[in-house]
Amino acid sequence: MSAPASPVTDKNYNLIWAVQQSLENVWQLETYIKDAERQGDEELARWFRRIQENNQKAGDQGKQMLMDRLRQ
Repeated sequence: MSAPASPVTDKNYNLIWAVQQSLENVWQLETYIKDAERQGDEELARWFRRIQENNQKAGDQGKQMLMDRLRQ
């Protein structure tokens, strides 16, 4: 059974959702980094940091895109 179609099909809504998810991942990954460090796995902590950095970049880029679109 598939999920019902979203009642919101607006591209800016989708942008907001993607920004929110990216920034939520940044926050969640902080926990994963600390868990890996606490257990002595620096390799895993570095990998999580790289993912966190990518999510931060995506969130920042998305925020800028949203601001530009809202100004129009």
